[in-house]
Amino acid sequence: MGSSTSLSLSPHALAAERQGFDTAIGRKLCAGVEAGLLPHLHAVLAERGGETVLESYGSGPDENWGRPIGNVRFDAETLHDLRSVSKSIVSLLYGIALERGEVPRLDTPILELFPDYPDLARDPARQKLTIEHALTMTLGMEWDEARPYTDPENSEIAMEQAPDRYRFILERPILAEPGTRWIYSGGATALVGEILQRGTGKKLPDFAVETLFSQLGIERFEWAAGPDGTHSPASGLRLTAPDLLKIGRMVLNNGTWQDHRIVPEAWLTASLRPVIATGEGPDYGCFWFCGQAPVPALEGRAQWFAGFGNGGQRLWLCPRADVAAVIFSGDYNNWTAWIPPTRVWTEIILANLESV
Repeated sequence: MGSSTSLSLSPHALAAERQGFDTAIGRKLCAGVEAGLLPHLHAVLAERGGETVLESYGSGPDENWGRPIGNVRFDAETLHDLRSVSKSIVSLLYGIALERGEVPRLDTPILELFPDYPDLARDPARQKLTIEHALTMTLGMEWDEARPYTDPENSEIAMEQAPDRYRFILERPILAEPGTRWIYSGGATALVGEILQRGTGKKLPDFAVETLFSQLGIERFEWAAGPDGTHSPASGLRLTAPDLLKIGRMVLNNGTWQDHRIVPEAWLTASLRPVIATGEGPDYGCFWFCGQAPVPALEGRAQWFAGFGNGGQRLWLCPRADVAAVIFSGDYNNWTAWIPPTRVWTEIILANLESV
């Protein structure tokens, strides 16, 4: 995969057959790559019922949070940028902290939690901003991530360079009534990440290790930080593909892993509920995209949930089919990067599920 047409497939045909997939699913993925229809793929994993049914790795140029790291040969041990799939992990962490009583309820006004900005708190329009608005990206505030992340005027990059990232976010012009318009915003995630850190008294990676990663046996990860040392909840996490797939399986298991409760089921129900249309196809919950795709084995369309990341990073979940998939890609800052991972999900994985 990636810049090469070579593809390394792990043998999972028997598991695929047991789980109701066409045993040729791996060969079909290879054919798509070799035909040039699925460029820039670094890793593809899919599982059903806890069994891996598709696993493949390639090679190609990669980055670490925007920094080129050269050509990489990927395997099950390779850490990879999640980019904005990090947001979906932060949503899980907020749900855990909320259950523990360490963070405020979603209807809490945000500016009550940032008392350093009394001038902003006096603005009646900003007083309406709540944690739920941040989690659903419905703050209604100006934010521009349509520019490449190499552009200093991209709002997330400008936030990272700002002398006070939270003032930078909270003083953005208000364009719409909170709760009425979806505007994609890494700044919204930065606010939620800081509320998490203040509430738990722990840095984001430390809280993730304590409450999520250690429970799943995830021992290796990286979490990038900006120039001020603040870890990026919006885009900074790096995991291996199998470890991200574990998180997907845990979510499909309604927040449990090996019969151990990790994420409150009530939080998953609430956070995966579509709240607002994005205008880009799928709807949005609490840092999760929500959409539908045809699943022939289910004789119709089924709902999926996903974390999306720049360059083609994906964590896909289809509860009705009990299928989770991870796709890592290297097509950073290309606005057509969504096409190959979407085709893998719909035309290779879901299309080759033959029985449920």
